[in-house]
Amino acid sequence: MRSIWNGAISFGLVSIPIKLVNATESRSVSFRQIHAADGGRIRYRKVCELDGEEVSQAEIGKAYEESDGTMIPITDEDLAALPLPTAKTIEIVAFVPAGEIDPLQMDAAYYLSASGVPAAKPYILLREALKRSDKVAVAKYALRGRERLGMLRVVDDVIAMHGLLWPDEIRAPEGIAPETPVQVRDAELDLADALMATLGEVDIGTLHDDYREAVEQMIAAKAEGGAAVAPPEPEAEGGGQVIDLMAALESSVRAAKEARGESGDVAEVTALAPRKSAPGTPKETGARKSTAKTAAKKTAAPARKSTAKKSAAKSTVKTTAKSTAKKTTARTAAAEKAAAKKASTPAKKAAPRKRSA
Repeated sequence: MRSIWNGAISFGLVSIPIKLVNATESRSVSFRQIHAADGGRIRYRKVCELDGEEVSQAEIGKAYEESDGTMIPITDEDLAALPLPTAKTIEIVAFVPAGEIDPLQMDAAYYLSASGVPAAKPYILLREALKRSDKVAVAKYALRGRERLGMLRVVDDVIAMHGLLWPDEIRAPEGIAPETPVQVRDAELDLADALMATLGEVDIGTLHDDYREAVEQMIAAKAEGGAAVAPPEPEAEGGGQVIDLMAALESSVRAAKEARGESGDVAEVTALAPRKSAPGTPKETGARKSTAKTAAKKTAAPARKSTAKKSAAKSTVKTTAKSTAKKTTARTAAAEKAAAKKASTPAKKAAPRKRSA
């Protein structure tokens, strides 16, 4: 593979000469622009605005345009003379756990190849140190006219470098999340977990670009006989609308399992099982319990009133009986007292009659 940059890795006082090689390539089908009327190729020509002549790539340089339109020429020598230690060096600044790197920062990927025999030992030293530490190296480097941020990690027996976006190049996700309050039920989460477990186990190496294959087949068919491609069948009404989230999740789990040759039964995760009550204990909702308590209170109220009336009646009878007994006793005592008084008082002597002369 052809290298696109030559330099060195700066690892403290250790310098490792390396070559930078692209680790990825685009396999997408590219198209040319044509004149729809006659099929003629549309080309872009680089023309100088001053003299109107077409300019070759070798004659094209760089310039910075100021706000008033003034062009300030910038040469490769000007850029090479910048006092940047990263101009020809990948300078490692820290070693951090891979989880601290935000995937949003990931950019292009490169392989770092040891340049020459003397570079083999320090290259392997850095590779093995990264393996044993289970960390990645954060580095700064300059490429294509600008300083960049990178992450070094081990892929098989090679050190790979991922270009990273600078933190200030990541936009904050303001106003992106749904603002409508939504409550997710446990049964829906259970089905989502089941779907994730079914779809999550896949060999990444088996995945391929279906769209690219369809485009290539279409091009081959048109090249052979100019046959038109049949348009896709229209979807059934409501095909893109989720009417019932639970039903959609159940169908997704069933379809994923059937695609893997597994049983499509998802009854065990259709809903959370209700909690069982103790044997002989009726299951009541809070409303029923409240109603039962109210009814019990209403039933108990008359009973209390009736009991109170009976108690009052008994108390009245007892009081009346006591009062009558007291009166009778008082009368009897008064009679006995009067009789005793009469018995104890001596009878008065009759006065003698006077005789007349």
